[in-house]
Amino acid sequence: MSLTSARRVLLIGCGYVGVATGRRLVEAGHSVFGLRRSAGAAAELESAGIRPLVGDITQAELLARLPGPFDWVVNSVSSSRGGAAEYRSVYLEGTHHVLAWLSTQPVAKYVYTSSTSVYSQNDGSEVDEASPAEPTSETGRLLRDAEDLLLAAHRERQFPAIILRVAGIYGPGRGHLFHQLLAGEARIAGDGSRLMNMVHRDDVATALIAALERGRPGEIYNCADDLPVSQFDFLAWNAAQLGRPLPPFATEAENATRKRGLTNKRVSNRKLRALGWIPAFPTYREGYAAAIAAAQNPATELEHHAPVVSLTPRA
Repeated sequence: MSLTSARRVLLIGCGYVGVATGRRLVEAGHSVFGLRRSAGAAAELESAGIRPLVGDITQAELLARLPGPFDWVVNSVSSSRGGAAEYRSVYLEGTHHVLAWLSTQPVAKYVYTSSTSVYSQNDGSEVDEASPAEPTSETGRLLRDAEDLLLAAHRERQFPAIILRVAGIYGPGRGHLFHQLLAGEARIAGDGSRLMNMVHRDDVATALIAALERGRPGEIYNCADDLPVSQFDFLAWNAAQLGRPLPPFATEAENATRKRGLTNKRVSNRKLRALGWIPAFPTYREGYAAAIAAAQNPATELEHHAPVVSLTPRA
C-alpha cells in the first residue's frame, strides 16, 4: 500500500471490518480513530494502533464531542441484526446526523458501507452498479434511503460520499453456513441452486482503502469476490475438503420456514477492480482455506476462529 500523505481517519462502527481496516491504515502511517457504541473493545482497538472513541451516531449531540476535524471518514455501523425500527435509527437517522455534523467540518472522503442485498434480482442474472436496486423488504428500502441521502448530498453540495455495497462477509470467526457444516447442522435449501455472493473480511478492508484513495465521490462500488457460488457447490466443496458427507437436503417443512426475500443474482465487482483493488481471496476456496485447516487441526482453532464483535452491516 502506498499512500502519499498521513491522514486523520475516523472509523464509525469500528468492529469486525473496521479493526482490520484501521490496522492497515495505521501501518501506512495514518492517525486512526475508532468509534464504537461502548468502551468494551478498547483494548482490541488499541492493540491495532487505533485510538478508541465511544459514541453513537443515533445521538446527534455526541458527534460534536469527537476530536475532529478528520480527513477521511468510514461509516460501517450496524443495526446489530435489528428490525426496521433499528434500521431507521442507525442507517437513516444516523446518516442524517453525520451529514449535519460534517457540514461544519468538511472531509476529503466519506465511505459508507451499504449492502448488496439492495439488489432484489431473483433470476440468477448479473448485477452491477447500474442495475436496478429496488429492495422489497422494509429494511432493504431503509438501506437505499440512506444511500439516497448521501447521493443527494453529493449532488447538492458536493459532499464527497462514496457507497460500497458489500456482499456477505466471512473470515476468521465468521461464516454461518460453514459453521453449520462443521456442527452437522447444515441443510441444502430447495434444490441448492441459489447463488451466494461473498467477500472475505480482509478484502473488504482493502476495498475501503481503495475507495478512500482512489474512489470517485458520488459513485457506488460493489464489493464482492470473483465467484458467486451456489449453496450446493459451496457445501459440496467444503464437505469434500473436510472429508465429510454432503449435508442432506432440507425437508419440505424446513424449506417452508426459510428466510423470505432471499435473492438469487451474480454481483459484479468489475467497477471496484478498476480502482486497482485485487482481492487476496478471489473465491471462497482461498478464503476458507484457513478455516478448513483449523477444523482439521483443532490446536489452531482459537487462532483462526477467535470470537469477534462486529458492528458491520449484514450483506
